[in-house]
Parts: sequence; structure tokens; C-alpha cells
Amino acid sequence: MAGSAGTNSAAIPNVSVKTAASGGSTSSDGGASAGSGSADNCGTPSVGQARLRRLNREQYQRAVRDLLNVSFEPGADFPTDEKVAAFSSNTVTPLARLGVEQYLDAAVDIADLAVGSLDTLTSCDRSKRGDSACAADLVATLGARAYRRPLTDVESKRYTDLFASAATFEDGARDLLTTLLVSPHFLYAEELASDDTTGAQPLDAYALATRLSLTLWGSVPDASLMQAAAAGQLDTPDHIRAQAEHMLDDARAADTLASFHVQWLGLDAIDELTKEPSAYPSFDAATAVAMRAETAAFADYVFRRADGTLDTLLTSPLAFPQGPLADIYGIKPNVDPTQPVSLDPTRRAGILTQAAFLAVQAHPNQTSPVRRGVVVLRNVMCADLPNPPPNVNNATPNLDPDATTRERFAEHTASPQCAGCHTLIDPIGFGFEHYDAIGQYRTSENGMPIDSSGELTLADGSTAGFDDAIGLSKALAASPDVRKCVARQWFRYGLGRVETDADACSLAQIDDAFAASGYKLRELLLALVTSDAFRYVAGGAR
Repeated sequence: MAGSAGTNSAAIPNVSVKTAASGGSTSSDGGASAGSGSADNCGTPSVGQARLRRLNREQYQRAVRDLLNVSFEPGADFPTDEKVAAFSSNTVTPLARLGVEQYLDAAVDIADLAVGSLDTLTSCDRSKRGDSACAADLVATLGARAYRRPLTDVESKRYTDLFASAATFEDGARDLLTTLLVSPHFLYAEELASDDTTGAQPLDAYALATRLSLTLWGSVPDASLMQAAAAGQLDTPDHIRAQAEHMLDDARAADTLASFHVQWLGLDAIDELTKEPSAYPSFDAATAVAMRAETAAFADYVFRRADGTLDTLLTSPLAFPQGPLADIYGIKPNVDPTQPVSLDPTRRAGILTQAAFLAVQAHPNQTSPVRRGVVVLRNVMCADLPNPPPNVNNATPNLDPDATTRERFAEHTASPQCAGCHTLIDPIGFGFEHYDAIGQYRTSENGMPIDSSGELTLADGSTAGFDDAIGLSKALAASPDVRKCVARQWFRYGLGRVETDADACSLAQIDDAFAASGYKLRELLLALVTSDAFRYVAGGAR
């Protein structure tokens, strides 16, 4: 069956109850998923095992930007990212020789660009202080920023000697930058305990600064954060919260907000999105770019300019449509891209009814209730939804000018092999049927009225019915499953791993703080970065 994700009807309770709201479940990527735990029974820090993680492509790009003032976009020949749950996190596959060569090629190109603007990297006056002194300054400052910690004496000498062996100061700077950019200390986040430790160990200040900057900025620490680490200003939860407040107010936090929401909703490939020209002649690359920009702008607006609540993210009719999106939404062009416009609240409610999600989670020539339903279940509700078995036909039901999509997909729930999961997936997906494959609102399909009613099955076995995507979005916003899932997704994004039972106390504290704030996303992030899971690492982690 098309898009089947189960084998029999007995799978229904297994899928519906294993969400973030239930304890001891298994995540969709096969990792252990902790339940909500009890914050009242927590004492000694306990955290899940972490693995050494390599910067993902976005983090690498921003690190180069912030470290060297160089704009570098990793191309198709750059190492691809692995996924942990919905998010890019390179923690599983060792870097092969080809990957090392790709990093070296990138480092050479970046170093050439940076040396062309060497004055932006150092203020040292070589005419007064001499090349050797200025080289030592450059090694110390850039080395510490690249390594995210002060260099050891041995490391400093190695880089200073390398610099001195070059024919010119510019050549020495080029060699230094190239070597720094291929160092494991740059490419990997050093967040690990030593081999001989047991139990949860506190991260040192510089490792914590790195974890903060990767989580909140998707980049390396700046000079101010490095100074805070050196001055002991990351030693307590209150200190960390103060630093995080400042970082969330910084413009660089917009990168993180965009990245999280794009990955959370499975929009990673939106820039390469294509549609069948005969079905959607107005769709082009500029439309896809505008869709991604709207998602980023809306997420940033909700988080930093509106009330910052999960409810607003999922139910607000405000949007930031630019260019071709005005036609998709049937409105006049928005003349000020920094200000939101109000869409018809009977047709649009939150991020799931915006064009990006609707277009990406659709086929080139038609909608996809399965894709849309699966993303809501897995990514928004954290349901443990298995992949379809390999012997199942995943072909989409043929287009039929005499039937609606809902009628064509009825074969999913009619088949015992498919019904187990599709009785959960399809009713959610049908809630979005008023939107075509590029997100345009429609009232009929093939001349027949659209039925977009359905229901959610929650972790406690209860159901929530809805008439359309507006009702669905409101039901999701009010769901305890979704509230806990969003906290789990930020945990996974920030720490680059899936939660485990050892993280139960941290998760309970995060959930409690999120709830106490009225489900404000800023408070969720502040609770995350001050949690034990964020501030500690399990002994022997690798």
C-alpha cells in the first residue's frame, strides 16, 4: 500500500501510546526515549551517554563566517550530514579518507579567502612589533577561537614553528588557517569525559561555552563567551542562564531558530524542491526560497517579538509572505518584509498551514496525506512510528479525475497490512487536504467538496477530533504529547543525541519549567541549557 508504515491493525496501540508523554519508549530512530520522570525525586546528576560529534554543515559554515569573516557555503562535494532523529548530528560514522580530503580542500580555499583580508583577522602592527610577535598573536587568538579553548604550550609552539617556516607572513597565515581548519579540535565538539571517570561529570567551562554556542548560535563561541568561560561566569545555572539570555537576544540566534524549525518539519531540501510544471506552472526556485524565508521569519517573530508561546507558533494566522507567496495566499504583496501580515484565520493557523510545510510534504503533482501525517506524528508528537516493511508497495494511489485524494487513499485503511499505522497517519494528513501541493487553499478537488475532518490519537488513548487544519493545529497546540515532544526535539537538536532514561530528571525539570512559563519557547531553551543533561557529561562517553 502507498506509504504504508505498518503491518497489521494490532500495531495501532503500539504506535499511538509511544510518544514523548509516555515513559521508557523507543524513539523513531531506534534510540531510547526517556519519559517525563519526576523532578521531585532528582538529586545526583544523571545524564545519557554522548558520542563525539563533528560539526554539521551549517555549523561549519557559520563557524568559518564568525571565525574568519569568510562566506563559505559547503557544496555537494562536502561531507554529508548524518541524522539523529530529525536533526543533523555527525556522531555515528567515522570520517573516511575522502571526507578528510574534502575538508582539506575546503580549508585551502577558505584560507586563501581569509588571507586576502588579513587585516580583519589581526590588529597587530607588524611594522612596530615585527612579524614574529604578530604571528604569535595570531596563533594565540585564532587558535583559541578555532579550538574553543586556549592552546596548550605544545600546540602553540607547533603552530608558531609552522608559521615561521613559511616564506612570507601571508604564507604563514595561510598555513596556520589551513591547519587549524582540518584539526579535529576544530571539526569536533570536545564534550567528553576522560576514560577513567564514572558517573556524571561537569563539562569544563570551555566545553560548556562550545555547547552553548552550537545550541543557540549554531557556531563557535565569540570573544565575549570565551571570556565568560575564562572568568568562571559559566559555573552555575544562574550564570549560564544570564549568558543564554544575552545570546538569544543576539541576531545570531535567528540562524538557530531557522535551522531548528526547518529540520523539525523536514524542510531540509526545500531549496531543491520541484513541482510538476503541468500541475503547478507558477512554482519555481524563487518560490521555494520565499517559502523557506517565511518559515525562518515566522519562527523568529514568534520566539523573539511575539509572546513566544508554542500556541502562537502552531495557531497564529500571521505570516511573512514575500514575492510569489502572495499569490499562493491570495493576498496583496507585503511591502515590508520585517512585518507580519494577517492571513484569513479560517484558512491559516500557524506554521503547519504555511506554504513551506505543505509544499515539501507533498508530491510533485499532488498532495500527500501520508507525508504530512507522518511528519506530524513523528516530529510534532514524537510517536514511535515504524518505517514501512520492505515488501510493501509504496506507490501512491493513481490519480483519478473522478475521486478525491481521501477516496483514493481509502485503500490504506481497508487493507489489514496497512491499517495498523494508516488509521493514525491518514486522518491527520487528511486534515491538510484543503491545501494543494504548493500550499494554495482550495475548497474542492476534481469538482467534489473536500472532507478534511479527522482525529488525533493521543498517548493516553484519548482522541481529539477536528474539522480541518485549523482545528488540527489547535488540537496539537493543546496536546500534552506535543508540548513534551517539542521539548524532546529541542533536547535532540541542542545535544546532538536522543534522550535516554538517564536523562529523565533533566527532562522532567525542562517540562516543568516549560509548563510553568505558559509554554514559552524561550523558557524551554533556558531550561534546557541549565539542565544537568546540558551541563554534565556521562563518564567514559565516546
